[in-house]
Amino acid sequence: MSQSPVDETLTADGAGTPGLDLRAVAAHLALHGLALDVAAGAVRLSGGLSNLNDLVSVNGSKAVLRRPPMGPLPPGAHDMRREHRILSRLGEAFPQAPRSFHLCEEISVIGVPFQLLEYRTGLSIRGDRLPTGFDAAACRLLSHRLVETLAALHAVDPSRVGLGDFGRPDGFYARTAAGWQRRGSQVAPDAQTQAAVDRIGAWLSRREPAVLAPTLLHSDFKLDNCMLDGDGRITTVLDWDMGTRGDPSMDLATLLSYWAEPGDPDCMHRLAQMPTAREGFLRRAEVADAYAAATGRPLHDLQAWRILALFKLGIVFIQLHRNWASGSVGDERYAGFSRLGADLVDFTLASIDRPL
Repeated sequence: MSQSPVDETLTADGAGTPGLDLRAVAAHLALHGLALDVAAGAVRLSGGLSNLNDLVSVNGSKAVLRRPPMGPLPPGAHDMRREHRILSRLGEAFPQAPRSFHLCEEISVIGVPFQLLEYRTGLSIRGDRLPTGFDAAACRLLSHRLVETLAALHAVDPSRVGLGDFGRPDGFYARTAAGWQRRGSQVAPDAQTQAAVDRIGAWLSRREPAVLAPTLLHSDFKLDNCMLDGDGRITTVLDWDMGTRGDPSMDLATLLSYWAEPGDPDCMHRLAQMPTAREGFLRRAEVADAYAAATGRPLHDLQAWRILALFKLGIVFIQLHRNWASGSVGDERYAGFSRLGADLVDFTLASIDRPL
């Protein structure tokens, strides 16, 4: 997707991903009854900070060839096998999920696993900008539609779509908190950030939220991972490579971690992930209340999940900067990510004793 606030499709960005060997892909797909049109080439689909997507033609129809990004990969992220398992099944119960119809795990083909996804079109609102004519009423409605879509995902019975044994929901909170503290200690850029990582990790380890029945989780649910129709309804949810099964509070907390408000510190506005600080959008506490009303789930322990999600977000941005600094990615957008990530960790620490 492109950097413009609204796209009518997954926007083409010129030539395909450098080094993508279409003939090797075509030979592999032919063994599975799929015909890739090599002459039509591949067109890179732009916009994200992570996985690489190319528009190709398979069996006479448009499809998306999706692969992990260049460089070292954080544990659990950019997992094509995980994403394929979800998306080859989930659409039966959650139509916003595009279908994945082929997974290649043979590294010899293009050097990494890849999958083929159903190609969908729609409107994508990226960053903190809004399309022309998107007024306060539309922003409020979109807030509710985000909540409704997340609630609909969490209403899916995993067993109904063959995902009843997916993930490791037992011990999900403690394992996730310990994992992000460990990663934070590995990448903290300075002593101040390391001290904050230690304090946040200690706080998280002293909390053990009441366990809610596990649901399917997207794990990165936010506005720019959604596509809208002309009436602003969410028709597609993208980027399932970190999907799992666990406490639904984590998905809600992840959404809230991106949800900036007018009075937030500068780092939340520099984050610029969603335009929620603009007039009409619900405030974070209202989002939580709307989710509780839609699902009937208690949110007594949401603060622990919110701190965990915000902490994770800060560490992710520091990791992205390290990838850029090592030369594994060349995108200049990453240059300021270490400072942003450290500031988000500081905001996490400051948020421990504050309401949403």
